[in-house]
Amino acid sequence: MKVEQIYTGCLAQGAYYIVSENEAAIIDPLREVKPYLDRLEKDNVTLKYIFETHFHADFVSGHLDLSKKTGAPIIYGPTAKPEFEAIIAEDHQIFEIGNVKIKVLHTPGHTMESTTYLLIDENGTETAIFTGDTLFLGDVGRPDLAQKATNLTQEDLAGILYDSLQSKIIPLDDSITVYPAHGAGSACGKNMQKETVDTLGNQKKTNYALNQPDKESFIREVLDGLTAPPKYFGMNVALNKGGYESLDTVMNKGLTPISVDDFESFAEETGALILDTRGAAEFHRGFIPNSINIGLKGDFAPWVGTLIIDVKHPLLLVTDEGTEEEVITRLSRVGFDNVVGYLDGGFKSWKNSNNETDEIKRISPAEFAEQFTKDATVIDVRKLTEYSAEHIDNAYNKPLDTISDWVKSIDDSEHFFLHCAGGYRSMIAASILNSHGIRNFTEIEGGFNGIKKTEKFPTSDFVCQSKTL
Repeated sequence: MKVEQIYTGCLAQGAYYIVSENEAAIIDPLREVKPYLDRLEKDNVTLKYIFETHFHADFVSGHLDLSKKTGAPIIYGPTAKPEFEAIIAEDHQIFEIGNVKIKVLHTPGHTMESTTYLLIDENGTETAIFTGDTLFLGDVGRPDLAQKATNLTQEDLAGILYDSLQSKIIPLDDSITVYPAHGAGSACGKNMQKETVDTLGNQKKTNYALNQPDKESFIREVLDGLTAPPKYFGMNVALNKGGYESLDTVMNKGLTPISVDDFESFAEETGALILDTRGAAEFHRGFIPNSINIGLKGDFAPWVGTLIIDVKHPLLLVTDEGTEEEVITRLSRVGFDNVVGYLDGGFKSWKNSNNETDEIKRISPAEFAEQFTKDATVIDVRKLTEYSAEHIDNAYNKPLDTISDWVKSIDDSEHFFLHCAGGYRSMIAASILNSHGIRNFTEIEGGFNGIKKTEKFPTSDFVCQSKTL
C-alpha cells in the first residue's frame, strides 16, 4: 500500500493518492488532472474510485475531468446531491482498492454532505483518516459556509459538527494518521497548524476544538473570531456541484496570443479586466493603465477569487513570458475559466510600441524613514490579526480583502503611505486604488517587515498573533 499527499501550497490544499496492488483511489483531486494521470501510468495501476469529501468552496476539484479521462466513478458521502452521475455512499459503506478498504464515515457540520474516509490496511488495521474540512490540524472546518443551502444557523451547524467529531472521530485509535484537505493559509479555518500530517492522538491533545468540555463551549469557541468567507466561495461550490468546462477547453481558449495592436480594442469589446501577474517590482515601474496587479509568485489564485469575485468575468492577461499556461491553470483552480487571451510579448511589447503606460510611486523603508512624520497618514492593508500584533502608531488598518468597501472613502487630496507585510498585498491594493483614480499615495517596498528594520518608528506593543485569533 502507498499513500501520497499531493500538497499545493498556494491553495494550502491536500489531495491524496492511494495505491494497493494494481488499483488506485484519489481523494479531493485538484483541477488539473495530468499529474494524477502520470502517476497512474508510472505505477501501472487503474484508478478505481475518485472520492470527494464534500462540495469544496475554496477550489474547483478535478473530479469531473478525472472521471471522464479514466472512467472511474465519483463517490460522495450521504446526502450529497451533485448534478452529475456519482455514487452516493451510505454511512459505514466499504469500498475496496486492491487489498485495502476505505470506510465511509459521514461527518456533517462543515457542510451536510461532509464525509471522512477511513483507510483500513491489508491486515485489517484502521490506519488513516482523510478528513476533508471536518478536521484540520489545530482546527476544524468553519460551520458558517453551508447556512444558505441548509436553512440552518451557524450555531446549528457547529453543533452538528461537534456530534460528528464526538461520535465518528474521537473514538478512533490515537495512532491513526490524520490527512486533512487544507493547512495553514486556507480560509476554511482560522487556527490551522503549519504541519500537513499528524496523528489523531496528538490532535486530541493539541487541537483546541477537540478539547472543549461540552457542546456549548465547542460552538462558542469554533465560531469566535470567524471572519467573512471570501465571496467567490459560493461560486466554487456551484461549479463543484453542478459541473464545469473541461480544463482542456479552458486552456485552449485562454492560450490565445493577442497582439499589441489588438489588445486595447479587444479589452473594450469584451469588457475584460486586464490582470497583470508580474511581480510587484516589475509592475510598479510600468504597466498598462487600469490593469490590476496580482503577482503569480504569491497566493495568486485565492487573491484573484477574493478581489475579482465573479468567476465568469472575462480576463485578459499580462504575464511574464512563458508563464501563461501556469497562470491559466492556477486561475482555473478557483473557477476563473473565462480567460480570453494574453498580451503577446508581454508588457515589453506594449512599452516598445510607445503605448501609454502608468506607474506606482514606490520607496524603500529607509526613504520612508526619512519622509515619515507624526502627521503622516499611513494605511496598513494587512489582516486585522497582523495589525493587532504590531503596527505603526496611528496607522489605519484597511485590510486588502475589504478594499471594495473602503476604496470609496479614500480622500485623494491627502497624501498617504501604503504598506502590507512584505509588498505583495500593498502592490495589489496600489493597482486597485490607481484604477479608481486614486494616485496621491506612496507604496512602501518590503512592507512592515522592512519598516521594522529601520528602528525609527513608534510602533504599538507587540502582541503574539496567536493570542489575537
